[in-house]
Formats: sequence, C-alpha cells, structure tokens
Amino acid sequence: MRTLFRSCMAILVLPLLAACQAAFFRTVNTGQHGIEASTHTYSAEHRLALDVYRPRQADRPLPVALFFYGGSWRNGERGDYAFVGRQLAANGVLTVIADYRKYPAGKFPNFEFDAAAAARWTVDHAADFGGDARRIFLMGHSAGAHIAALLATDAKYLASQRLKPTDFAGAIGLAGPYDFLPLTDPALIEVFGSRDEWPASQPVRFVDGDEPPFLIVQGDRDRVVQPRNAVSLVNALEHANVPVTFRRYPNAGHFRVLAALRFTSLAPTLADVLTFVRSTPPATP
Repeated sequence: MRTLFRSCMAILVLPLLAACQAAFFRTVNTGQHGIEASTHTYSAEHRLALDVYRPRQADRPLPVALFFYGGSWRNGERGDYAFVGRQLAANGVLTVIADYRKYPAGKFPNFEFDAAAAARWTVDHAADFGGDARRIFLMGHSAGAHIAALLATDAKYLASQRLKPTDFAGAIGLAGPYDFLPLTDPALIEVFGSRDEWPASQPVRFVDGDEPPFLIVQGDRDRVVQPRNAVSLVNALEHANVPVTFRRYPNAGHFRVLAALRFTSLAPTLADVLTFVRSTPPATP
C-alpha cells in the first residue's frame, strides 16, 4: 500500500492518474468478506441511491455512520467506498454510503440538499437495519467531509428535511476543506459559482454553538487539502464551546488518512473514529 501511494504521488499525467486511482480502489476493496450491502433509492427525483452496510449480528441498536465520499465535488461513486462500509460494519457501526449530485448537475448547493435528503432517509430507516436513530454520525472524506461539516454547521440544509444539526450525535471529518477561500482553481470556481456565493460554502462561517460534537482527522503531509482547514474549523468550534476532538497524524497525506480505515497500520484513523463513535452520547433532539 505504501508503494502504491508513492507511485501515485509521482504521477502527473491525468490518464495515468485515473489509472492509479482505479488501482487504489481495487487495493482497498480487496480481501473483505462477510459484510454485504443493500441498495436503496433516497431521491427518485434525482435518481440517487445509497448502500447500507449492516453488521452480521447485534444484540442492541447500533451507532450509524452516514458517509459522504470525496472527489472534488465532481467525481466518485458510492461503490468505490465499499471498504469504508465493510470495515465500519465489521466493527459494529451500521454504515450508509450515499451518492449525491456532482458537477455539473451538482453545482453548489445542490449536493448539500442531496446530503440532507440522505440524512432524512437515514433517520427514518436506521431502525429498519438495527441502527439507533439517536446515534447517527455525519461523516466524510475530503469533499465529503466538507459536505458533512456544512450539514452540521449551516442548519438550513437539514431544516429543508425538518431536521437540525443537534438531531445527530456527531460529525466526523477526514482531511476536509472547511475554510478554503479565495478560490483560484477554475474547476472549483465552476462548482461554487460566483464570488458572491463563495462565503456560503464555508463551514467555518456557520459555527455558532448549535453543532453536534466533532471529530476532525487531518494528516500533516496533506498536499490536496491544506491542514490549515482543519485548524481553522477546530478553532471555530472551540470558540463556540462545541465539543471537538482533533487528531493530527504527522506522517499522513490526504489519501493515507482514508486508506487507514482499511489498512490500519497506515494511521490510527479507524481507532480514532471508533473511539469517538463509541464514547459520544446519543443526540437529544
């Protein structure tokens, strides 16, 4: 796995980068057995579905992770992240991995309303799969961490589904962009629209004390999303007296933080996520 990371970091030609990404997902999704997913439509209007990964046995209602994947708000498929669902389910966490509209159909804030709809579905159906609706955690990696964090900080998206941030037990962000203005990348400007719309996309701007507890995980060698994003959000949460756990990994980059959910020797991501989920009290909506 370490060899794969080094090879990918050295690739600058886009077709080769796409091949490397495919190799990454093949690697992390290999060798997991015994946890199967069921697929469900949560937005017929936009033809969006999610996969539910259920632990084989449970003698009590389980905590739930609603996971949003990354891909610069332009790429990604829920099936690529089966390893996240299987690994968390194998450790007693009912896991939901949702697709959402991506650019160009998913120009901001469309994907955020999709995520809110997925959250509504998860609240309504968690018990059907043995989950505890009071112990649902909004979770994501990279762009997906941004989506989860904005759901948990800007209440208007969940309000569109008759929910609020404190209906959720917590939020978990892995290597996420939370404070990334000004935009200079033309691809991101396409996603987030005119300059006047940019501030509404920043989770740090909406922290006001009505958020659930947060776990923020960040690799210090991240060259895709600068670590200052995590620091900025942690500072905002602490200033608003929101419980926040900050984990910084000194030798981890952007994808290593994610892959460590599958290959635990790479970083303590899985252990930190499980500790947070198991120790955080249920929501009190």
